[in-house]
Amino acid sequence: MKNKLLLVLSFVSFISYSQNKASDTDSASAINDTVKKKKGQELNEVIVTGNKHQKPVTALRSGLKPMDTPQSVQVIGSDVIEQQQAIRLSEVLKNANGINVSSARGGAQESFSSRGYSLSGNNNGNSNAGSILKNGFRFNSGSIPDISGLEKVEFLKGGSAILYGNVAPGGILNLVTKAPSFTKGGSVSMQAGSYAYYKPSIDFYGPLNKSIAYRINASYENSESFRDVVKNERFYVNPSLLFNVSDKTQITVQGDYLDADWTPDFGTGAISYPAPATNSIIIDAPRNMYYGALWSRGNTKSASASAFVNHDFNENWKLNFNASYQSYNRTQKSTAQLSGVTPTGDWNRGLVQNKNLERIFADQLSLQGTFNTGSVKHQIFTGADWENSFAPAYTFAFNPTTYDKINLYTFDPDNQRTDEPNARNTQIANTDTNRFGVYFQDLVSITEKFKVLAGIRWSWQELEVTTYKETAGNGKPEGTEPTVAPKKLDNAFSPKAGLVFQPTKDISLFASYSNSFTPNTGTTVDLQPIEPSIIDQYEAGIKTDFLKGLFSTNVTVYQITNNNLAQTAEFKADGTPNTDTSIKVLNGQTKSKGVEVDITAKPVQGLSIIAGYSYNDYRYSKTSGLNGSPVEGDRLVGTPQNTANLSFFYTLPEGLFKGLSLGAIGNYIGDRIVGWNNQHNNTDPVKYPDGIYHREIPIGGYTTIDVSAGYSWKKISLLVKLSNITDELNYTVHENYSVNPIAPRQVMASLKYKL
Repeated sequence: MKNKLLLVLSFVSFISYSQNKASDTDSASAINDTVKKKKGQELNEVIVTGNKHQKPVTALRSGLKPMDTPQSVQVIGSDVIEQQQAIRLSEVLKNANGINVSSARGGAQESFSSRGYSLSGNNNGNSNAGSILKNGFRFNSGSIPDISGLEKVEFLKGGSAILYGNVAPGGILNLVTKAPSFTKGGSVSMQAGSYAYYKPSIDFYGPLNKSIAYRINASYENSESFRDVVKNERFYVNPSLLFNVSDKTQITVQGDYLDADWTPDFGTGAISYPAPATNSIIIDAPRNMYYGALWSRGNTKSASASAFVNHDFNENWKLNFNASYQSYNRTQKSTAQLSGVTPTGDWNRGLVQNKNLERIFADQLSLQGTFNTGSVKHQIFTGADWENSFAPAYTFAFNPTTYDKINLYTFDPDNQRTDEPNARNTQIANTDTNRFGVYFQDLVSITEKFKVLAGIRWSWQELEVTTYKETAGNGKPEGTEPTVAPKKLDNAFSPKAGLVFQPTKDISLFASYSNSFTPNTGTTVDLQPIEPSIIDQYEAGIKTDFLKGLFSTNVTVYQITNNNLAQTAEFKADGTPNTDTSIKVLNGQTKSKGVEVDITAKPVQGLSIIAGYSYNDYRYSKTSGLNGSPVEGDRLVGTPQNTANLSFFYTLPEGLFKGLSLGAIGNYIGDRIVGWNNQHNNTDPVKYPDGIYHREIPIGGYTTIDVSAGYSWKKISLLVKLSNITDELNYTVHENYSVNPIAPRQVMASLKYKL
């Protein structure tokens, strides 16, 4: 009977991880979900086949099965990462439709967006309010996470504010790190590829005794780049321990540390033609050309320590307590962003130096339970969470502020100024943010076919900024009297309601409503802090899982509306015209609507296919028309209307060439607008004859294709990948100053030995 309870499927899948036989209400703690076990039993491999057989997704926190959840969920497992030899999160997310890399921002970080909304911040530039999580905790997205430590990446599309508070309505990404196992094993691997790339890594795990298991994975990366001068050197380590305290209680502790040296790279830049020209353009420069000074450098150090406690009162009631500490430290000194380039290619190279730190403490306490009222089944999830973020930002000044003048078309990197100027620290701004939330959610199974999800969250957020500035040019702001801005308090209710109809066990239709909130800066006309914007989201779809997961689909339609977008007020409180952009009213509107399709299929043994398509239309639907306001009907920058992905991986399961594998992945990003959105400007009819200040840069769509081949023999495996086989050229753009070309055709090989 025991064997019948184990989910063991012999198909190769793009999504896999280890688990025990689980109940519907297993703990959804980010670590415990993967490692939970009793009495030292070995974890049993399960090949995930689709919606129905997936274990509860950790980012859902509530233990709900994907088929019972009224939103679209996608999980990308470690085998996908390994098969496709991904080295950056952006490569992993090629398998998730509806998400795109919105920028590479100086080469220091990757920013992502979903359904038009940034996941790397709250669209107000607050990095610690982003929608990228690690093991269920918000973390600073100002660095590029290491991929070698990931067990899986979970992508929850749509609204998740009820679970996490202030997150983007487009969705959240949850990065789940590898966890301990009572099965002894591990691997040693080496990746090597184009542009002097090499990355050795180790992954060891097993029992220390009957009650304690461990895991440690670590990697070292050293690489050059297709961009001249640009280099990366990274060291990452991720140790963890699992304690089976009793049959009912498990504790997992984990930590990770990343030290990354990188070269600031703002790409090729863009020309902003003077008015009344209507378009800016990207510089037509060689893909390898680096315009920064040779001494430019950056360093990022990040570390975390977390504890996850899971206690089962019985089969129906479970308690989770999770705690996390994170630290982040990024420094950079370089020539500045490529802005202000003239039509002839002349550019005054500015200078930039900065230092940003963040320390985050967070706690989560939740209760998960199942009970019946008559014939109606309830699955409740309730709890509270708290977070404190303390983020100092250092500002530096150079004298003079301009390094030199170059021409981007005639620049000779071997014949340039090489001395390194010094800067002084002129300001320190400490941002102290506290967040607190309580929530309650209930999945009510009226019958086996009809289910209702209802819940609400109350979130409270306090932000205070203390600024120290230098006096008399002494470069010592620490010794000055601080300026303390008034505390900004925001609070909001975030409800969610959904209906799930399952006519058969293989089909689930759903519809849901949720809202989220986004804090605003500025004041009302009465000089009171402006309230947060409340964003409404409607979503409907269908999930199918046929032939025991051999063919699974998700189809979703959605509409996200911000009916109270903050805009500059037309008049002051006394009725006079207002020219102060910090005085605002909540009378604007944006609307994001679209459709998403996900398909996974395993038509024959050894073959896995993933396909997806998304359409998104995100526009300003109501604006004031005042000077400086957005233009009604404009698509928001950085949001492609169409994206698509298609991948397959095939391993010969038997015969003379057993162990031989072939794979490919294609990724399409459609036409988009980058730069800044256009604004109304009717102050100068000669300079702006159409009344519009044109700032947008149109970029065409592009497709990249990667192919791979490999062979596994006993404990040894070799994989080779050729990426961007058509050598496609396109760009990721942050505003108009970090215009970074995508990588050209490259080769990567990986050799692994399993212990």
